[in-house]
Amino acid sequence: MVPKCPRALFLLLLFLACPESRASQNCLNKQQFLTAIRHLQQLLKGQETRFAEGVRHMKSRLAALQSSVSKAGPDTPPVSCPALNAPLDGRKFGSKYLVDHEVHFTCNPGFRLVGPSSVVCLPNGTWTGEQPRCKDVDECVSAQPVCPRGTVCINTGGGFQCVSPECPEGSSNVSYVKTSPFQCERNPCPMDSRPCRHMPKTISFHYLSLPSNLKTPITLFRMATASAPGRPGPNSLRFGIVGGNSRGHFVMQRSDRQTGELILVQTLEGPQTLEVDVDMSEYLDRSFQASHVSKVTIFVSPYDF
Repeated sequence: MVPKCPRALFLLLLFLACPESRASQNCLNKQQFLTAIRHLQQLLKGQETRFAEGVRHMKSRLAALQSSVSKAGPDTPPVSCPALNAPLDGRKFGSKYLVDHEVHFTCNPGFRLVGPSSVVCLPNGTWTGEQPRCKDVDECVSAQPVCPRGTVCINTGGGFQCVSPECPEGSSNVSYVKTSPFQCERNPCPMDSRPCRHMPKTISFHYLSLPSNLKTPITLFRMATASAPGRPGPNSLRFGIVGGNSRGHFVMQRSDRQTGELILVQTLEGPQTLEVDVDMSEYLDRSFQASHVSKVTIFVSPYDF
Protein backbone atom coordinates (compact mmCIF):
# COMPACT_ATOMS: atom_id res chain seq x y z
CA MET A 1 0.00 0.00 0.00
CA VAL A 2 1.35 3.38 -1.03
CA PRO A 3 1.53 5.77 1.91
CA LYS A 4 -0.13 9.14 1.77
CA CYS A 5 1.91 11.98 0.31
CA PRO A 6 2.26 14.05 3.49
CA ARG A 7 3.61 11.00 5.41
CA ALA A 8 6.25 10.23 2.77
CA LEU A 9 7.31 13.83 2.54
CA PHE A 10 7.57 13.94 6.33
CA LEU A 11 9.91 10.97 6.33
CA LEU A 12 12.06 12.48 3.62
CA LEU A 13 12.31 15.79 5.40
CA LEU A 14 13.14 14.03 8.63
CA PHE A 15 16.01 12.24 6.95
CA LEU A 16 17.36 15.44 5.47
CA ALA A 17 17.20 17.05 8.86
CA CYS A 18 19.66 14.52 10.33
CA PRO A 19 23.24 15.03 9.18
CA GLU A 20 25.49 11.97 9.03
CA SER A 21 27.79 13.33 11.70
CA ARG A 22 24.93 13.51 14.22
CA ALA A 23 23.32 10.09 14.23
CA SER A 24 20.22 9.94 16.39
CA GLN A 25 17.49 7.49 17.19
CA ASN A 26 15.05 9.87 15.50
CA CYS A 27 16.89 9.70 12.16
CA LEU A 28 16.05 7.10 9.48
CA ASN A 29 18.45 4.30 8.77
CA LYS A 30 19.42 3.36 5.23
CA GLN A 31 16.67 0.79 4.73
CA GLN A 32 13.95 3.15 5.91
CA PHE A 33 15.23 5.88 3.63
CA LEU A 34 15.20 3.60 0.53
CA THR A 35 11.69 2.47 1.40
CA ALA A 36 10.52 6.11 1.60
CA ILE A 37 12.08 6.85 -1.78
CA ARG A 38 10.26 3.91 -3.40
CA HIS A 39 6.99 5.09 -1.92
CA LEU A 40 7.56 8.61 -3.31
CA GLN A 41 8.38 7.21 -6.75
CA GLN A 42 5.15 5.20 -6.75
CA LEU A 43 3.20 8.30 -5.68
CA LEU A 44 4.68 10.47 -8.46
CA LYS A 45 4.05 7.76 -11.05
CA GLY A 46 0.39 7.64 -10.07
CA GLN A 47 0.11 11.41 -10.23
CA GLU A 48 1.78 11.43 -13.63
CA THR A 49 -0.68 8.81 -14.94
CA ARG A 50 -3.71 10.76 -13.74
CA PHE A 51 -2.34 14.03 -15.26
CA ALA A 52 -1.75 12.31 -18.62
CA GLU A 53 -5.33 10.99 -18.58
CA GLY A 54 -6.64 14.50 -17.86
CA VAL A 55 -4.65 15.98 -20.77
CA ARG A 56 -5.96 13.28 -23.14
CA HIS A 57 -9.53 13.96 -22.02
CA MET A 58 -9.11 17.73 -22.57
CA LYS A 59 -7.65 17.16 -26.06
CA SER A 60 -10.57 14.92 -26.94
CA ARG A 61 -13.13 17.53 -25.85
CA LEU A 62 -11.35 20.31 -27.75
CA ALA A 63 -11.27 18.18 -30.92
CA ALA A 64 -15.01 17.49 -30.60
CA LEU A 65 -15.76 21.18 -30.10
CA GLN A 66 -13.65 22.15 -33.11
CA SER A 67 -15.48 19.61 -35.28
CA SER A 68 -18.85 20.90 -34.14
CA VAL A 69 -17.98 24.52 -34.89
CA SER A 70 -16.56 23.64 -38.31
CA LYS A 71 -19.75 21.82 -39.33
CA ALA A 72 -21.96 24.75 -38.26
CA GLY A 73 -23.25 27.18 -40.93
CA PRO A 74 -21.69 30.64 -41.56
CA ASP A 75 -22.23 33.36 -38.98
CA THR A 76 -25.35 35.44 -39.53
CA PRO A 77 -24.30 39.11 -39.92
CA PRO A 78 -25.87 41.50 -37.41
CA VAL A 79 -28.88 43.47 -38.66
CA SER A 80 -28.08 47.08 -39.49
CA CYS A 81 -29.98 50.05 -40.94
CA PRO A 82 -28.93 52.22 -43.93
CA ALA A 83 -26.33 54.90 -43.22
CA LEU A 84 -27.63 58.40 -42.51
CA ASN A 85 -26.06 61.76 -43.39
CA ALA A 86 -26.22 65.02 -41.52
CA PRO A 87 -28.91 67.27 -43.01
CA LEU A 88 -27.83 70.30 -44.99
CA ASP A 89 -27.36 73.19 -42.56
CA GLY A 90 -27.53 70.78 -39.63
CA ARG A 91 -25.66 68.15 -37.64
CA LYS A 92 -25.99 64.43 -36.91
CA PHE A 93 -25.11 62.70 -33.63
CA GLY A 94 -24.55 58.95 -33.71
CA SER A 95 -22.52 56.75 -36.07
CA LYS A 96 -23.73 53.23 -35.21
CA TYR A 97 -26.54 51.80 -37.31
CA LEU A 98 -27.18 48.44 -35.56
CA VAL A 99 -30.51 47.40 -34.05
CA ASP A 100 -31.71 49.61 -31.14
CA HIS A 101 -29.07 52.28 -31.84
CA GLU A 102 -30.29 55.89 -32.04
CA VAL A 103 -29.26 58.79 -34.30
CA HIS A 104 -30.09 62.40 -33.39
CA PHE A 105 -30.32 65.53 -35.57
CA THR A 106 -30.16 69.29 -34.99
CA CYS A 107 -30.11 72.36 -37.25
CA ASN A 108 -27.78 75.34 -37.37
CA PRO A 109 -29.00 78.69 -35.99
CA GLY A 110 -31.52 80.28 -38.34
CA PHE A 111 -32.91 76.91 -39.50
CA ARG A 112 -35.64 74.65 -38.14
CA LEU A 113 -35.85 70.88 -38.26
CA VAL A 114 -38.52 69.34 -40.48
CA GLY A 115 -39.01 65.70 -39.48
CA PRO A 116 -38.01 63.61 -36.44
CA SER A 117 -35.18 64.78 -34.21
CA SER A 118 -34.27 61.14 -33.42
CA VAL A 119 -34.63 57.79 -35.18
CA VAL A 120 -34.03 54.22 -33.94
CA CYS A 121 -32.83 51.21 -35.94
CA LEU A 122 -35.48 48.46 -35.96
CA PRO A 123 -34.87 44.66 -36.12
CA ASN A 124 -36.14 44.63 -39.73
CA GLY A 125 -33.31 46.93 -40.83
CA THR A 126 -35.34 50.14 -41.17
CA TRP A 127 -35.39 53.39 -39.21
CA THR A 128 -38.39 54.52 -37.17
CA GLY A 129 -38.73 57.65 -39.36
CA GLU A 130 -37.55 59.44 -42.48
CA GLN A 131 -34.32 61.42 -42.40
CA PRO A 132 -35.19 65.03 -41.49
CA ARG A 133 -34.10 68.22 -43.26
CA CYS A 134 -33.31 71.74 -42.11
CA LYS A 135 -35.42 74.60 -43.46
CA ASP A 136 -34.51 78.25 -43.40
CA VAL A 137 -36.49 80.25 -40.86
CA ASP A 138 -38.04 83.36 -42.45
CA GLU A 139 -37.61 85.81 -39.60
CA CYS A 140 -39.20 88.55 -41.70
CA VAL A 141 -42.69 87.02 -41.37
CA SER A 142 -42.47 86.81 -37.59
CA ALA A 143 -45.41 88.22 -35.63
CA GLN A 144 -42.97 90.46 -33.78
CA PRO A 145 -40.95 92.96 -35.85
CA VAL A 146 -37.28 92.01 -36.04
CA CYS A 147 -36.05 95.24 -37.67
CA PRO A 148 -36.17 98.81 -36.36
CA ARG A 149 -38.86 101.19 -37.57
CA GLY A 150 -38.06 102.67 -40.96
CA THR A 151 -36.08 99.65 -42.16
CA VAL A 152 -37.08 96.66 -44.25
CA CYS A 153 -36.40 93.03 -43.33
CA ILE A 154 -34.68 90.88 -45.97
CA ASN A 155 -34.62 87.14 -45.30
CA THR A 156 -31.27 85.43 -45.93
CA GLY A 157 -29.99 81.88 -45.62
CA GLY A 158 -29.82 81.21 -41.89
CA GLY A 159 -30.62 84.80 -40.86
CA PHE A 160 -31.93 88.17 -41.96
CA GLN A 161 -30.80 91.70 -42.77
CA CYS A 162 -32.40 95.05 -41.99
CA VAL A 163 -32.01 97.50 -44.89
CA SER A 164 -32.98 101.10 -45.44
CA PRO A 165 -32.72 102.17 -49.11
CA GLU A 166 -32.14 105.89 -49.42
CA CYS A 167 -32.33 108.18 -52.44
CA PRO A 168 -29.18 110.15 -53.34
CA GLU A 169 -28.94 113.61 -51.83
CA GLY A 170 -29.90 116.40 -54.20
CA SER A 171 -27.27 118.68 -55.72
CA SER A 172 -27.68 121.82 -57.88
CA ASN A 173 -30.52 121.04 -60.30
CA VAL A 174 -30.74 117.31 -59.54
CA SER A 175 -32.99 115.82 -56.88
CA TYR A 176 -34.74 112.52 -56.28
CA VAL A 177 -37.98 111.46 -54.66
CA LYS A 178 -38.81 108.05 -53.24
CA THR A 179 -41.73 106.53 -55.13
CA SER A 180 -41.69 103.13 -53.36
CA PRO A 181 -39.66 101.46 -50.58
CA PHE A 182 -37.19 100.23 -53.20
CA GLN A 183 -37.18 102.92 -55.92
CA CYS A 184 -36.27 106.56 -56.37
CA GLU A 185 -37.10 108.78 -59.36
CA ARG A 186 -35.37 111.91 -60.51
CA ASN A 187 -37.43 115.06 -60.45
CA PRO A 188 -37.92 116.76 -63.87
CA CYS A 189 -34.81 118.53 -65.09
CA PRO A 190 -34.70 122.14 -66.24
CA MET A 191 -34.76 122.44 -70.02
CA ASP A 192 -31.20 123.77 -70.23
CA SER A 193 -29.62 121.33 -67.71
CA ARG A 194 -27.74 118.73 -69.71
CA PRO A 195 -25.88 117.32 -66.62
CA CYS A 196 -29.23 116.70 -64.94
CA ARG A 197 -30.55 114.68 -67.89
CA HIS A 198 -27.45 112.47 -67.79
CA MET A 199 -28.07 111.52 -64.17
CA PRO A 200 -30.03 108.27 -63.64
CA LYS A 201 -33.72 108.77 -64.24
CA THR A 202 -34.58 105.97 -61.82
CA ILE A 203 -32.61 104.23 -59.08
CA SER A 204 -33.93 100.90 -57.83
CA PHE A 205 -32.71 98.74 -54.96
CA HIS A 206 -32.56 94.94 -55.11
CA TYR A 207 -31.47 92.42 -52.48
CA LEU A 208 -30.42 88.85 -53.18
CA SER A 209 -29.48 86.00 -50.84
CA LEU A 210 -27.00 83.42 -52.13
CA PRO A 211 -25.47 80.27 -50.62
CA SER A 212 -21.72 79.83 -50.34
CA ASN A 213 -19.83 78.17 -53.18
CA LEU A 214 -22.64 78.51 -55.71
CA LYS A 215 -21.74 76.91 -59.03
CA THR A 216 -20.87 79.48 -61.69
CA PRO A 217 -21.61 81.01 -64.15
CA ILE A 218 -25.17 81.79 -63.13
CA THR A 219 -27.57 84.63 -63.96
CA LEU A 220 -28.60 86.58 -60.85
CA PHE A 221 -30.50 89.61 -62.12
CA ARG A 222 -32.13 90.97 -65.30
CA MET A 223 -32.84 94.54 -66.46
CA ALA A 224 -35.27 95.39 -69.24
CA THR A 225 -37.02 98.43 -70.68
CA ALA A 226 -40.68 98.94 -71.45
CA SER A 227 -42.21 101.73 -73.53
CA ALA A 228 -45.08 103.77 -72.22
CA PRO A 229 -48.31 103.38 -74.24
CA GLY A 230 -48.44 105.80 -77.16
CA ARG A 231 -44.76 106.74 -76.89
CA PRO A 232 -41.92 105.35 -78.99
CA GLY A 233 -39.42 103.36 -77.01
CA PRO A 234 -35.63 103.38 -77.35
CA ASN A 235 -34.23 101.52 -80.32
CA SER A 236 -30.90 100.85 -78.61
CA LEU A 237 -29.86 99.87 -75.10
CA ARG A 238 -26.47 99.71 -73.42
CA PHE A 239 -25.79 97.78 -70.24
CA GLY A 240 -22.83 97.98 -67.89
CA ILE A 241 -21.53 97.79 -64.32
CA VAL A 242 -20.95 101.31 -63.01
CA GLY A 243 -20.19 100.85 -59.31
CA GLY A 244 -20.08 98.64 -56.22
CA ASN A 245 -17.46 96.46 -54.60
CA SER A 246 -17.82 93.41 -56.83
CA ARG A 247 -14.06 93.13 -57.60
CA GLY A 248 -14.63 91.30 -60.87
CA HIS A 249 -17.07 88.73 -59.56
CA PHE A 250 -19.76 89.78 -62.05
CA VAL A 251 -20.23 90.63 -65.71
CA MET A 252 -23.15 92.32 -67.47
CA GLN A 253 -24.23 91.11 -70.88
CA ARG A 254 -27.21 91.43 -73.19
CA SER A 255 -29.55 88.43 -73.44
CA ASP A 256 -31.84 89.93 -76.10
CA ARG A 257 -32.63 93.30 -77.69
CA GLN A 258 -34.27 94.75 -74.59
CA THR A 259 -32.78 92.73 -71.69
CA GLY A 260 -29.46 92.68 -69.91
CA GLU A 261 -28.28 90.04 -67.43
CA LEU A 262 -26.03 90.29 -64.39
CA ILE A 263 -23.99 87.08 -64.27
CA LEU A 264 -21.92 85.73 -61.39
CA VAL A 265 -18.66 84.37 -62.84
CA GLN A 266 -16.62 83.70 -59.68
CA THR A 267 -17.51 81.47 -56.75
CA LEU A 268 -18.38 83.31 -53.55
CA GLU A 269 -17.76 82.06 -50.03
CA GLY A 270 -19.73 83.53 -47.16
CA PRO A 271 -20.48 85.18 -45.03
CA GLN A 272 -19.97 88.39 -46.97
CA THR A 273 -21.96 91.21 -48.56
CA LEU A 274 -21.32 92.45 -52.09
CA GLU A 275 -22.75 95.45 -53.92
CA VAL A 276 -22.89 96.00 -57.66
CA ASP A 277 -24.48 98.94 -59.51
CA VAL A 278 -25.86 98.11 -62.96
CA ASP A 279 -26.69 100.77 -65.54
CA MET A 280 -29.09 100.59 -68.49
CA SER A 281 -28.86 103.52 -70.90
CA GLU A 282 -31.53 104.17 -73.51
CA TYR A 283 -30.82 105.60 -76.99
CA LEU A 284 -33.16 106.70 -79.74
CA ASP A 285 -31.55 107.07 -83.14
CA ARG A 286 -28.16 107.15 -81.39
CA SER A 287 -29.27 110.02 -79.17
CA PHE A 288 -29.07 109.50 -75.43
CA GLN A 289 -32.49 109.51 -73.79
CA ALA A 290 -32.15 108.32 -70.18
CA SER A 291 -30.33 105.94 -67.86
CA HIS A 292 -31.59 103.68 -65.11
CA VAL A 293 -29.48 102.28 -62.28
CA SER A 294 -30.18 99.16 -60.29
CA LYS A 295 -28.24 98.89 -57.05
CA VAL A 296 -27.96 95.16 -56.30
CA THR A 297 -26.88 94.03 -52.83
CA ILE A 298 -25.95 90.36 -52.43
CA PHE A 299 -25.87 88.65 -49.04
CA VAL A 300 -23.75 85.49 -49.20
CA SER A 301 -24.73 82.94 -46.57
CA PRO A 302 -22.07 81.00 -44.62
CA TYR A 303 -23.91 77.80 -45.54
CA ASP A 304 -23.94 75.67 -48.68
CA PHE A 305 -27.58 74.98 -49.47
